[in-house]
Amino acid sequence: MKLGYVSLPGRGENDLLLAKVAGRLCGQLKLCGTVQTNIERADRRKCDMDLRLLATGEVLRISEDRGALARGCTLDTQALTEAVARSEATLSGADLLIINKFGKIEAEGHGFAPLIAEALCRGIPVLVGVNALNLPAFKVFAGGIAQPLPPNAQHVIDWCQNARVANAA
Repeated sequence: MKLGYVSLPGRGENDLLLAKVAGRLCGQLKLCGTVQTNIERADRRKCDMDLRLLATGEVLRISEDRGALARGCTLDTQALTEAVARSEATLSGADLLIINKFGKIEAEGHGFAPLIAEALCRGIPVLVGVNALNLPAFKVFAGGIAQPLPPNAQHVIDWCQNARVANAA
């Protein structure tokens, strides 16, 4: 089982790295999963969050617009559930599953957590973004098999390609 993760400091840094990796692997590997784009809005405290489904290119907004003064989480859990279902539908035959974020929902065993487990059970390598807040829960979830990857796109790409080759052998 191959489970790699990136955990970079700074808001949105995991998203940028994973999007770069996915962009470079597109066409080389059959990708499944999601990358996130955060869209800052001058009239809002919170950004809009969009997920691009790697297998289809579809984009789903996963944030709720709760107004200019919104605080706290703006995650639209129904949209996240839809992203999980669409990703799950494209898992078969994938060379690599990329999940933009192991967040609070995943730490509770929901969201993408079951899909990560399913991919690993099928022998599909998984790359995940994890922020520092959720890293302890991710490590518990991973049960000691997760490999931390450095904040270097080429190194992460090499890991993905090697994990896929090891899986095919």
